[in-house]
Parts: sequence; structure tokens; C-alpha cells
Amino acid sequence: MHYGLRMHFTARCMADLDGSFRLLKTPEFSGPPAQRDPAVIATVTEMLRTIETGGMDAVLRYAKQLDHWESPKVELDQAMIAKSGDDLDPALRQALELGVERTQKFATEQRNRLTDFETELAPGVHAGHRYIPVARVGAYLPAGRFPILASAFMTVGVAKAAGVPTVLACTPPQPDGAPNPAVLYSAYLSGADRVYVLGGVQALAAMAFGLLGERPVDMLVGAGNAFVAEAKRQLFGKVSIDLLAGPSEVAVIADDTADPAVVAADLLGQAEHGPDSPAALITTSEAIGHGVIAEIERQLATLSTRSIAEPAWRNYGSVTWAADKDTAAELMDDLAPEHLEIITADDEFYFGTLRNYGSIFVGAWSTVAYSDKGMAGTNHVLPTAGGARHSAGLSVSRFLKPLTFQRVDRSATPLLAKAVDAIASYEGMEAHRKTATMRLSTYEAHD
Repeated sequence: MHYGLRMHFTARCMADLDGSFRLLKTPEFSGPPAQRDPAVIATVTEMLRTIETGGMDAVLRYAKQLDHWESPKVELDQAMIAKSGDDLDPALRQALELGVERTQKFATEQRNRLTDFETELAPGVHAGHRYIPVARVGAYLPAGRFPILASAFMTVGVAKAAGVPTVLACTPPQPDGAPNPAVLYSAYLSGADRVYVLGGVQALAAMAFGLLGERPVDMLVGAGNAFVAEAKRQLFGKVSIDLLAGPSEVAVIADDTADPAVVAADLLGQAEHGPDSPAALITTSEAIGHGVIAEIERQLATLSTRSIAEPAWRNYGSVTWAADKDTAAELMDDLAPEHLEIITADDEFYFGTLRNYGSIFVGAWSTVAYSDKGMAGTNHVLPTAGGARHSAGLSVSRFLKPLTFQRVDRSATPLLAKAVDAIASYEGMEAHRKTATMRLSTYEAHD
């Protein structure tokens, strides 16, 4: 199943840079950019309609049909949540605790730099804004092929760092009928207020429609499969969402100082997310380009997730030689990848030049996996499919509303009222004009 746009160069960029780059390895998937699957759209539309009219009974029917969940109770007991980490390997527990700490520390630093302000634009005319957190957030914590343990750090934990009063979390049951204990412990550490064993479309719908013994959430966050992504798209407007993310992406800029084995490992590290995850290398060294291609084949031979990473690399992987640094940077800005690594002798040039990426990893000692697993503190919920050309990823600011206010003193009335009188009269908006002129009359009568 293919949905969303793939990471690729635009025709305009290829025409503008013709002759200054060469494709050393092209994706085998050469059709037009894939669009959302019509079958997914139809299925999600029907499910949301059924749940909106049928309520919790419909949610439970889907939970039984799709996740084999038999119990009418989907909320987890707080004591069970608190004890969810007791049986985990101590090293895993410590890693999860470190990830939560790093992610919330970074989010808190971001929050501290988002400040309220008030200014006097003119004598007697005061304006400003205040950062107010949304009231209720619903976080989806996937636990399918791979339980992404850091998802709770990035969604639940960052929402809490923003000051969101209530954060609900939903995670699907495992084949044994229980929630994944490590996912649950991550949710507990991150500060989830309530946790439910619900998966997929029915989880998002239950949170958005207020079917979980709580009022509807104001915002839905968290990654998932094509059905989850489509549900978020259709629910957008009723609720806010973080972003519409497709398959995970990685791109690397490397020169002749890079180690082909490290570059290959980093490309496969993201290709492992799924068989449709793009991985791209842009290099100013043709030798490095061919070396990485060979190294990927060597590493794939013994990779335990070869069945996933190999088709991803074959169908969506690419290697491009660029004649110089400027060409490499322009090509990469055109790709606008989700994750971007820089492994060169002049990392600062690229760091200062590049503008389009979800998150950037500077230097050979940085790797996407550090962020993916929460160790770098930054958020891994990032735009894909070229979305980085216009949007940023999830951060503490997405949970905050910069709400403006204005306070006008009596003394400022003539300046404002006369200007609004002139503009509203020209527009023909008599009621607008009167709201100003009535105040002006009162001002003049008492002056």
C-alpha cells in the first residue's frame, strides 16, 4: 500500500541544475507520486461515520473485529499503569527514563523561550499575546510491527511540558490481549492522565468524539499506519492535529571524508521503518557514492530486518553525485527530507545554508537514531513528503495558542475611531462604522 508523496527531486530543480549532478542509484519505484489509497479513504470515512452515530458501542465492535478486544472496559487502571515497568529489563527501564528526561528537558527549554508580551503601539493602544495551552490532547501510541517506545516522550511528554491539563493516550492491544508494557511505561513516565487499550481509527474517533468518559479532545497527535493518518486528515477541523506524516525518511549529505559503512548504516537505520521508507544520499564524491551502495548490500546480507529494509532501499533508495557543495545543498533543499544528516569536512557550510528539513543531524557523531529513541531531546514527529519546505515538526509550541489581546485607553479613541470611520465608510460597512463613531461621540461629549 502506498500513500503520500515520495522523497524526490522536482522537475524544476533537475532542469535548473542539469549537468551538475548525476544519479548513481535511482529508486525502482518510478511511477508518479503515490496518492492516498481510495480504499483506505472509503474505509476510514465509513468507520468515522459509524462511530460518530453509534458511539462507544461502535468503538467496541471495531475493537473486537480489528484488535480482538473482547472486554467492554478499555481504560487501564492507574495502579496497573504505574507498575507497568516492574517486569521490564532494568537497562530498558533506565533508557526509557533517560529518554523521557531528555525530551521533557528540551521541551521545557523551548517553552521557557516562548514568552508573553504586551506593548504600547501608540499612546493608549496596548496589544500583546499570551501563550495558552490547549485544554485536552489525545495521543496515539503505535505498537504494531515495531513498538515505537519514544512516541509517548514526543507526544504525551511534550504536551505536558507545554502545560496541557489533560492528555489521554490510546495504544492497541498486543496479540496476547494486553498493551505493550514498555509502551505503557513510557506513557506513565511521560505523564499521561488516562490510558486506553484501543487501536487505529476507533481510538482516534473515540478521543475526538468524546466517547471515553471524557470531553472530546482538542488535538490529536501521534504516528500510525495509513488508516491512522487518514483518520487524522478527516478529523482535522473538528480537532487540531500535529501533522500528516507518511513513511519515515532519511537523507545524508556526505563528502570524501565520510565513512561509507557509517553512511550505509544510517540509511538502513531509517529504511528499516517500513518497506516504503525512502533513503537518499547526496555526495560530492562519486567514490563515496559507489562505496555506500556496495556497503549497503554488504550490510543487508546479515541484517535481521532485511525483509523490510531491502525493498525500501531497492524501491525508494537513491544516491546522487553533486559537482560541488552548492549543488549538493540545492538538491537537498529540493528534497526537503524528514531527517537530514551532514557528514562532511565542512558541516557548518551546510548547517548555515540548508533551509528545508524536519530535523538536522550535524557531524559524523550524530545519528537519527539518537533522536528517534529520545536520547537527543528533540522531537521525532516531523514532516515528510516534502512538507519540510513549508512546515516544522511537533514541538512544545504546537500545543500552545499565542492568543492576542488589546486594551484601548479612552485617550486613544479619536485616533482609532476616525480611522475606522473612514475605512468602514468606504467599505460600506455601516455597523462597523457605528461601533467606532458611537465611542467617538461619547468621548467628545465628555471631553
